[in-house]
Amino acid sequence: MQFEISSAHEMHEFGLRLAKYLKAGDYLVLNGELGAGKTTFTQGLGIGLNVVGNVTSPTFVISRIHRSNGTGPELIHVDAYRLTSRDQLLDLDLDEHPNSVIVMEWGASYISALTETWLQIDISRTSEVDISQMNLTDPAAGVRIVELTAIGNRWENQDLAGLK
Repeated sequence: MQFEISSAHEMHEFGLRLAKYLKAGDYLVLNGELGAGKTTFTQGLGIGLNVVGNVTSPTFVISRIHRSNGTGPELIHVDAYRLTSRDQLLDLDLDEHPNSVIVMEWGASYISALTETWLQIDISRTSEVDISQMNLTDPAAGVRIVELTAIGNRWENQDLAGLK
């Protein structure tokens, strides 16, 4: 399933909409270059999941736990960019948080160590960039293509058409 996202606001809203489909134990893997919108997406997701506090990038701390503000799942936001082995990921003890939705940036090469089912979200800039449309004060601006790929049985019968 593929979506065209035209702004940071739309990326945020996309995360907010996807949160409605998630439940405790779900894993999301986010792939995309720096500035693609992974954290902006996760911020919307955090609001949709009703977690406490602001969602910020876990780049320097590897992972952040955002507790639930109610009865829903907590959000664990992982940045696997600096991990060099599967064992480092396992040391995070993510399996000890069954009541969480886990979002892993840069986690494609590690996710199968944790689960057999996840939603992969690939974010890329459109290949054609119209210089006249570029916002030079905001290098993260611009159109993105977001592609969702369901891996495993959790997502087999899930209708995500409401995300559009």
